[in-house]
Amino acid sequence: MDLALVVLVQVLYAVASLVIVSAGLAVIFGMMKVINLAHGEFMMLGAYAVIGALELGVNLWIAIFIVAPIAVGLVGVVLERLVIRRLYGRMVDTMLATWGLSLLLVGIVTSLAGNTTAGVSAPLGSFSIGAYSVSGYTLVIIAVAVALALAIRFVLTRTQLGLIARGTMQKPDMANALGISPSRVYSVTFAVGAALSGLAGGLLAPLTGVVPTMGAAFVAKAFITVIGGGPAILAGLLGASTLFGAINQLATFVTTPVLGEVALLVAAIVMLRLLPQGITGRFFKGSL
Repeated sequence: MDLALVVLVQVLYAVASLVIVSAGLAVIFGMMKVINLAHGEFMMLGAYAVIGALELGVNLWIAIFIVAPIAVGLVGVVLERLVIRRLYGRMVDTMLATWGLSLLLVGIVTSLAGNTTAGVSAPLGSFSIGAYSVSGYTLVIIAVAVALALAIRFVLTRTQLGLIARGTMQKPDMANALGISPSRVYSVTFAVGAALSGLAGGLLAPLTGVVPTMGAAFVAKAFITVIGGGPAILAGLLGASTLFGAINQLATFVTTPVLGEVALLVAAIVMLRLLPQGITGRFFKGSL
């Protein structure tokens, strides 16, 4: 019984991690159709923002939940205005441009912070489930993923900003005719997606070593999750995260972490072969 409960917690943690890692990309790629290969570097910037804030004496939770998303969101605004704004509707061009941005960001951070691994101690310690020990921070990740999913749904369905963003992404000409500036909406939406990526990096900083190249470990998972989820932003994100996170963690528990990653990739390939439009392209049609 104790082992089953530990496995359940770890599966929920794996699902929650995928939700957090992929949320920013779901906004930028899922809503805006911008292939953001710099998504991992946005996460990396969020992790370094936490480290920088801690060195200045800022509380860890403030650094994670306030400093990291705001800092990366501001970077997103600058990059959107300088680069991305000129490439909307040209997906291949956005892929090439953001790949270049990812290399640029890695180079800048490496020159400033060096290529050494920095670390942040995980807070809250651990608690026991029978003979097993589980990190308390695991529950924070799960709780944040639930809160993030609820917040995304609320913003997109219950707020004027969310409704305007969704409408503008679908019909920018109509939004412009109604007096809404599509360029401003795109800028704000991109900044929100970048901020979510920064939040993900900040949340994962206590769990992984922080190096300038850390984004490469997350960008593939994020794209697999968003593409596997299909056209519905939130339902697709939650559905794909649940499927792939559970497969990854269960395979890891039975075998090794490396084979767990392989199982996730194989599951994604099989699913996209059977469901080319993703989970919500076949199921949950019309969902958010």
